[in-house]
Order: sequence, then structure tokens, then C-alpha cells
Amino acid sequence: MNGNKAITKRDVDFAKWYTDVVMAAKLARYSNVKGCIIYEPNGTAIWEKIQQVLDRKFKETGHKNVQMPMLIPENLLRKEGELVAGFAPEVAWVTQGGNKELEERLCIRPTSETLFSDYYHDVVKSYKDLPLKYNQWCNVMRWEKEARPFLRGREFFWQEGHTVHATKEEAEAETRRMLQVYEEFFKDYLAIPVITGRKTEKEKFAGADYTLTVEALMYNGVTLQSGTSHYFGQKFSKAYDIKFVNKDNQFDYAYQTSWGVSNRMIGALIMVHSDDAGLVLPPRIAPIQVAIIPIGKDERVMALANKYKKELLENNITAYVDDSEKSPGFKFAEAEVNGIPVRIEIGSRDIENNQITFARRDTFEKTTKPLDTDVVKYTKELLETIQKDMFNRALERREKLTFEAHNLKEMEDILNKQPGFIHAMWCGDNACEEKIKEIKGCKSRCIMEDAKPIDNKCVCCGKQAKYHVIWGIQY
Repeated sequence: MNGNKAITKRDVDFAKWYTDVVMAAKLARYSNVKGCIIYEPNGTAIWEKIQQVLDRKFKETGHKNVQMPMLIPENLLRKEGELVAGFAPEVAWVTQGGNKELEERLCIRPTSETLFSDYYHDVVKSYKDLPLKYNQWCNVMRWEKEARPFLRGREFFWQEGHTVHATKEEAEAETRRMLQVYEEFFKDYLAIPVITGRKTEKEKFAGADYTLTVEALMYNGVTLQSGTSHYFGQKFSKAYDIKFVNKDNQFDYAYQTSWGVSNRMIGALIMVHSDDAGLVLPPRIAPIQVAIIPIGKDERVMALANKYKKELLENNITAYVDDSEKSPGFKFAEAEVNGIPVRIEIGSRDIENNQITFARRDTFEKTTKPLDTDVVKYTKELLETIQKDMFNRALERREKLTFEAHNLKEMEDILNKQPGFIHAMWCGDNACEEKIKEIKGCKSRCIMEDAKPIDNKCVCCGKQAKYHVIWGIQY
């Protein structure tokens, strides 16, 4: 496999490799604002593509975009006790405006349940108003101790859906529907196989009745919570007095949900697919899918390169021609480190030999084709093959790093040798969940609600098990 001298070997130091890929592909940089990251054009372009696809999916399922304020008055935040308790350590406060100290502190939003609930209190009056299905694309701030590009930072990109419904059944259906949207997006666009399930009480979102989660496994066997969908029931509507007149002409409290994903997905893309040569992007989420590299300044070569670019763009395949003064080898390496799925190479000698070269980023495989090849048709087929192959490789890796444990000794042996997804039974006792956490910080990832039990005893205490749970070390 090709390598890049600026990138640490993945199997030598995974954490350093990750940072090196981010820097080499010019995705992000650390800023002089402590705990905050600069998202560079290449990283921002991936987020924009994610946003474009998901925004379309949200609108197809009946959601509309809104924009809430960035600042939340302290009294508003404190109306729902579980939420404020859960987020208190991460909240950043504004205490002064200009030269004047504020009468009430303002929180920089860590999440927007309070703002949406306050809004719904004003606008929800009748069952005829419902459902209200809104989404917000924004930045949020959480006072994290450490910053790692795309994984942890004090300010980051995300979307948060907030919906309000007349019935419990409708709200719960929404919660599961949006989890399915996320699951399909990960599989179909990010080429990342995921598992979904319900968070334990200890790990659920503060203020939720329950939380459903999307969990992905990175190349090194560490897990990443990649998206969540929360059912709130009437907790927030009672705290914020969101009442409506129902079909029986009686006042009732509304039912609410929220769901969200963040730029952590870009971290997942890097850690699942990339290699020692740099970034590797699935074609369906790559901002640029094809790099056309003309070799030399032959006018025939440039004309052909521009012709291919025009044809590809006209058929919704994003492409560019690298006509810079850099050497061909540098251009190839640059396209590789940036993760461009397909590279087309064309030079004077190729024209004389009546051929064109296609290079795959994911496997480095090169294929020569006649000049009269239907470039659009072949490129489309190649992109689809790459997308499928990347998913299958990620699935194969995940299956290799998926284990079963029947007692704590087995779980400890697995985690000491190679972390991964660990299937194990649990009695439901918080004390057992805490005991398991003592093993390298291993946490419950999700309860597999429809999975068959692997035995009938809790992996920790040996008592009767209630739940089939996936466990793992997390980012």
C-alpha cells in the first residue's frame, strides 16, 4: 500500500495517525482559541455535502428548517431539571454585554430543547397545529476539556431536530423514523455499517424518557456514538407548559422528540476508511469525486481533460482538472491524501497509445481503457463499485472485531487484547454497569432490543439477565 511521509503509520500510533490525516488532508487545524478548531475548506466541504444530503432527507420526511437564538437565559434553561444537571459542567456563560454586567446570565447553547420548548409554549394551541416538525442547522458550544478535530471541541457543527406531537404513538414513531434515516445515511452514503438500539438509563440523554442511538466501530476497535434520537414524552411540555386542545376538546400536554448528528461523522469517516496515504472518502459523500490529471502541457491533452470534466459535470459527477504547475507525481499524491475517489490520468503518450488511465483511491488499483471509452458511464460504474466495496470492507472489519463475553474475565481478556463491539448480557443493575466501566472505561453502547440472548446470566454478577447489550470503549 502507498504511504505518505507526513502521516504516522495507522498500526503504529492510531491517535497520531488520525491527527496526521486531518492535517495532511487540510481538513482542520487547531486554533489559538483554546479548545476550538478551525474547519478548513476541505473539511467544511464534507460537512456541506453531509448537510445537503441529510437536509433533503429531512424535508422528504416533512421537516422544516428554523433558526433559534444562540443565547439561552438561565431561568429558561433551569425549567427542566434533568437537562440543566446533565449539561451544567459543559455550559459556557455570557455575563457581560459591552461594558455592562448582565442582570441574568445567558448560556451559549449546548443544545436547544429549552428554546424550542419555550417557542412551542407560545405557538401550540390546538391539535390542528400539530405535528410541528422542525430542524436547525447550527453551531453549539460545550466546554470540553480536550479538543480533537471532529471528535471533541468546544464549538462544533451539528443539526438538531425538535418535534412536537399530539399523541405518544406519533412521537414514538417519529423517534424511530429519524433513527432509521440516520442508519440509512451511514450505510448508503458514509459506507459505514452501524448498529442501532436503546441507551441504558445511565447513558440516555438528560431529560429524555429514552434515547435511541447509532453506534459505529472505528478501524482500531474503539466505538463512536454517531447519532441519537430521543423520545421526551411530556417531560418538557410539562416543564414549559406546552398545552393544546385535543380532539375531545380537552387540554393535554404535547409529546416531544429531538434527534441530532454532528461533525463527528467526519471523524468516523476518517477512522473507518482512511489509510497511511491519507483520507479515503466514499464517492457518495466526497465533495469532489474525480481528479483529472493532465500530464504535460500538450494542447491535445488539455483539450481532452477539459472535455472529460465537462461531460462528468453535466452528468452530476463532481470533477476538476489539475492544471497547476506541480509535477504529475505531486498531483497524484495530493489527490490521494485528499481522498478523491477516482483519478483520471492522461498524457501525450496515452493519446499516442490510444488509452486513458483510471486510478481508484480506495485500493490504488489502476486500469487502462481505450480513448473511445464512454468516460461518464465507466466512471459512474467505478464510483458505485468503490462505494459498495468500501462498505463491505468496513463491515468485514467490524465483524472481525465483534466478540461475545459470558463473564467479566472474558470481557477483560477481549479488551486487553483488542477492543471492539462486545455482546454480553446484563441484569439491568447500575452497579454492574459501573463495575464493567472499571475495565478500561468500557461502557454500554446500546441495548439490542430485538436480538436473541447469548445466555441467561449477567456478564458481571451472574444473576438473571434482562438485556442483550453491546459494550465497548468509546471516543
